[in-house]
Amino acid sequence: MTHTLEADSIQLQFDDRRILSDIYLKCETGKITGLLGRNGQGKSCLMQIIYGKLKCERSVRFDNTSQYEAFKRPDLLLYLPQFNFIPKVLTLKRIFQDFELDYSSFESRFPEFKARYKSSINNLSGGEHRLVELYIIVKSKSRFAMLDEPFTHLNPIQIEKVKDLLLDEKINKGLLITDHMYRHITQICDNLYVLTNGKTYLTKSIEEIETLGYAIL
Repeated sequence: MTHTLEADSIQLQFDDRRILSDIYLKCETGKITGLLGRNGQGKSCLMQIIYGKLKCERSVRFDNTSQYEAFKRPDLLLYLPQFNFIPKVLTLKRIFQDFELDYSSFESRFPEFKARYKSSINNLSGGEHRLVELYIIVKSKSRFAMLDEPFTHLNPIQIEKVKDLLLDEKINKGLLITDHMYRHITQICDNLYVLTNGKTYLTKSIEEIETLGYAIL
């Protein structure tokens, strides 16, 4: 069965500045949905609205049922923000136990973590910290996951492995991803939206992305 997440009729304004005005976005299980947009267009705001952490006029639906505080439903939606959210004092052992995930599978995919099960996050590099957070969000038992700048701080080899992870995991959930490293997004996404001037546009070709002024690919 295919499950859906829809963000519809979302409007967001700060003082006199309208950030979002005509938003529709649909994410489905079994697919990777990409979201592109230049800095300041409201991509992170849109994700926070869907997650229920930013209040505004909106309709967020999961399988046609409204859900305004998705952050209270980790079985439904998990969110990887731009900033680190795992405390540096925690060990990898504690993190993987808390999220009920198998460390050996992680270690097999990312062998640089071999024999580091008892290490704390504080002993990891910025890229390794990001990789751990990304992995637990993607692998956890949620129906959907949103990833905000998932490739930040990762090296090229890690990025390619993460792309493989996302393609493998989309069988189990719907993924909504935004990142300024847009070529990686276009390579793996099934559907692609461009956010510009407060509106979302579902694109079907590289030429449409160029027409919307996002990038010369």
